[in-house]
Amino acid sequence: MGEIRISDIRGRYTQAGNLSGYEVEMQHDGLHEHKIVSAKEEYILQNKVEIQCRRWNEKWEKIVTKRQREAAKEANLQRAEEATAEAIVELEIIENLLLHTLDINDTIDWNSLKDTSPFTSESEPKYPFFNYGQYGKPNSAKYESSPPKPSEGDAAFQPRLSFFDKLLKNRREKREAEARERYEAAVSEWQSTCAQIEKQNTDRNQKFETQKKAWEDEEARYMRNQKVANTRVDQLRSDYSNADPDAIKEYCELVLNNSIYPDTFPKTFDLDYNPESKMLVVEYDLPPIESFPTLKEVKFISSRNELKETHINESQMNKQFDLACYKIVLRTLHELFEADTINALDSISINGWVNALNKATGKKQNSCILSIQVKRAEFLEVDLKHIDPKACFKNFKGVGSSKLSGLTPVKPLIVIDRDDSRITAERAVADGLDSSTNLAAMDWEDFEHLVREMFAKEFAVSGGEVKVTQASRDGGVDAIAFDPDPIRGGKIVIQAKRYTNTVDVSAVRDLYGTVVNEGATKGILVTTADYGPDAYRFASDKPLTLLSGSNLLHLLEKHGYSTRIDLSEAKKILADK
Repeated sequence: MGEIRISDIRGRYTQAGNLSGYEVEMQHDGLHEHKIVSAKEEYILQNKVEIQCRRWNEKWEKIVTKRQREAAKEANLQRAEEATAEAIVELEIIENLLLHTLDINDTIDWNSLKDTSPFTSESEPKYPFFNYGQYGKPNSAKYESSPPKPSEGDAAFQPRLSFFDKLLKNRREKREAEARERYEAAVSEWQSTCAQIEKQNTDRNQKFETQKKAWEDEEARYMRNQKVANTRVDQLRSDYSNADPDAIKEYCELVLNNSIYPDTFPKTFDLDYNPESKMLVVEYDLPPIESFPTLKEVKFISSRNELKETHINESQMNKQFDLACYKIVLRTLHELFEADTINALDSISINGWVNALNKATGKKQNSCILSIQVKRAEFLEVDLKHIDPKACFKNFKGVGSSKLSGLTPVKPLIVIDRDDSRITAERAVADGLDSSTNLAAMDWEDFEHLVREMFAKEFAVSGGEVKVTQASRDGGVDAIAFDPDPIRGGKIVIQAKRYTNTVDVSAVRDLYGTVVNEGATKGILVTTADYGPDAYRFASDKPLTLLSGSNLLHLLEKHGYSTRIDLSEAKKILADK
């Protein structure tokens, strides 16, 4: 504190009692200094006090400024130390990418996949006249009590008789009538109050019953959905135990999704499982070199009052990238083999892809920079705690350039088989369209082939392909697209709905279930109509794309086809068939 305290002016006196001058007592709390200032005249004393205040303020300001500089320096030193400590931790995480997984049991805990959380809701309004229990459940309403009925014997309702009132009958009767009126008025007011309280309690009870039922209904829906989801987990567990190929693939996906990497690393992969050879093929997206930390140390340079960062050099960055790629591949092999409790995997093939800038072209390019195929028995013989990652990779006959940071493409040893027995012959439909064609009334098989044609044109740009499935609509799949892009691509399920009414959310849920069952990366639903708000909400946080009739017309126009959608007309045409 820099507060200056000054006493009132007081006189100074000689021993003879004569006034000799004036004085004040001054104190500076921050400086811990005390001083008595005196003068013969008050105006001189005032000048001395002002001069002393300025001196103390100047002195205090210097001290404060020095303290602020020291505090700022201390803060910068602390920031530098914290930043350095964080940088060391981030570099250690990269260094320990492989060792980290060796202390973790990668087997899937099925119970952890189940949702056992109780239902809770904060959506209902909270009334102060309700009693709420655990998880926000309304337990009871608080009711107001009616006041007691006025007593006719109360003093307030007795006649107030004066001396003359008692002597004169008319006056006495008048006072008694006034008393009765007061009582009757009080009873009437009491009855009105009771009626209001009763109505209020009735309203509260109705609100309580309504809110309680809404809460219980929502809880019932929540528990039903929870049971369905948990039953799906039990079914997956059973299917996996029975070596169902799709369940094995989904199980392996769960294992890799559980693997924790730095937030800057992509966690994108594609899996395929061959039950005959018991081989799993993994197309894995490796992190580009820009995703790796480079900060090594932060120092505070006092003379320049600045923080200076020190980064690892390019050679160290390249080495870090190469070792990390080898470690990620070995870690993925370890996690999958360790989690394989039913011995479903005899071998695993991994292709490591990097989406990075090609310095020769200046454009982003997806390149497979390493590929490896390892048998289970051989891999389990390796002690990962004491290996050199690159040497171990090469020992397993892994393919990759001597410097992975150069992003030299290699040919994958094994690629995902995209053959599907449901694929049927394609039929050209688009060329037969004209401006009179009402898409909502066309043959449903023709509509599916039309959707396939449009998406084939879309995916052709990236080298993808689209196939129509058999008319049985096996598994709810009308077409399957294969996008070769390892980042945004993969297997894409397409459903075509030639509808004349709004598509319900149940159709979107079915699509999502199909995406999961097919092991696809995305689902696309195309309709001639539109979707309800529940459908859009359900799809908002999932790998689903909903294309309405207007979106479809735009897609057709993009590729040079002019058609129309008239739902009312289509309803009449289809009703007559």
